[in-house]
Amino acid sequence: MFRHLDFLLADLGLELKQFDLFAVAAGPGSFTGLRVGLTAVKGWAEVYKKPAAGVSALEAVAAQAHSTAPVLIPVLDAHRGELYFAFYYRRSNGLALEGEECVMTRAEFSQAVLRESAVKEVAIVTPVPGVIPSESSQSEKNSIHIEQVSTVLAPLIGQLACGRAQRGELSDALTLDANYVRRTDAEVHLKGPS
Repeated sequence: MFRHLDFLLADLGLELKQFDLFAVAAGPGSFTGLRVGLTAVKGWAEVYKKPAAGVSALEAVAAQAHSTAPVLIPVLDAHRGELYFAFYYRRSNGLALEGEECVMTRAEFSQAVLRESAVKEVAIVTPVPGVIPSESSQSEKNSIHIEQVSTVLAPLIGQLACGRAQRGELSDALTLDANYVRRTDAEVHLKGPS
């Protein structure tokens, strides 16, 4: 990752100290990937005294949607038979997270989608449509569309971070944090004293 960044900066004739804002995917995602990305951005923000913006990977997925549905459900594969997802509502000033981002089994996800689609028209937005259970798109009340979007989230994370900067919603190196959504394997398998 850092070697590619060095090549890119050299190719563009830029240095990290020239950046006004550092943006990073804050989760959900792999623990190692999130920690590496967040640690790098925290370090650069601290060294160069610049603000940082953590952006949800699910929000970056939802922001790519072309659907006009009032509710967007961005989905990422959480592996282990689970899905990361959230409900984003369209508002006059953009997308707003309703509730919390979560991780559930595919069956639990289907139930959540069917509950939501009974009330409003929804669109499932994902870079990996193959992980969506077929029963998730079978609402009796409203149609549920599945829209495939790009797996490349960096441009959207940058755009969303710029929007946060304009609204003054930034972090510094100390307050920037990850949204892991689920517990680590170590926490799940933690054994108490015998």
